[in-house]
Amino acid sequence: MATAEDIQVKELDKRASGQAFEVILAAPDAKGDFPLSPPKKKDVSLEEIQRKLDAAEERRKNHEAEVLKQLAEKREHEKEVLQKAMEENNNFSKLTEEKLNQKMEANQENRTALMAAMNEKFKEKDKKLGEVRKNKETKEGTSED
Repeated sequence: MATAEDIQVKELDKRASGQAFEVILAAPDAKGDFPLSPPKKKDVSLEEIQRKLDAAEERRKNHEAEVLKQLAEKREHEKEVLQKAMEENNNFSKLTEEKLNQKMEANQENRTALMAAMNEKFKEKDKKLGEVRKNKETKEGTSED
């Protein structure tokens, strides 16, 4: 603790608003303990050093095992995601192929039906044309007589 000898007070200014002082503390004695000095280190035995090294090695191994475990979990998750994406892609491909086959079958059926209708129409026209020719021949045959 500072004594009266260690403290010096110097008056700076007197004003209507108040007074200003400068307080000067003397430098601490070199022979006394400085209150902010670090505590003295105790001697550490070889066994304690070895125990600390072993504990540090154990922590390092545990940390390494944890990191490897996290990497393995991450790889497993990536495999699962990739597998799911491949399954979805295969399902999409199958579904698209089925839809395409259905459209192709429907187009084939429509074309077959259209061809059948056109053939029927042509048969009727051929039949009418045959009747018209027959009628024409019979008229020509009767007019030549």
